[in-house]
Amino acid sequence: MSTPDYIPVLELCEQYHIEHTFFTELHDKGVLEVVTVSQTRCLHHDSIPVFEKIMRIHNELDINIEGIDVILNLLHKIENLNRQLIKTQNRLRIYE
Repeated sequence: MSTPDYIPVLELCEQYHIEHTFFTELHDKGVLEVVTVSQTRCLHHDSIPVFEKIMRIHNELDINIEGIDVILNLLHKIENLNRQLIKTQNRLRIYE
């Protein structure tokens, strides 16, 4: 694991003006994966879009962590269904 791929949680806390415990709760509930790199809790840079989505849901809609988990799961299912629908539509076009 290379360190540039990870962003320290403390940096994110300062940038987004949130408490460190928010990350701990997200990690404990399985909503977001926080890893330890060189004794520093970090978030992989690929997880930043998901984290920003979590922040928007939390701040704009005032949803708790359990609700965020449900919303993210539902959004994931919707994305999968959309992919399946597109795949099915493409297969049907062959017979038209």
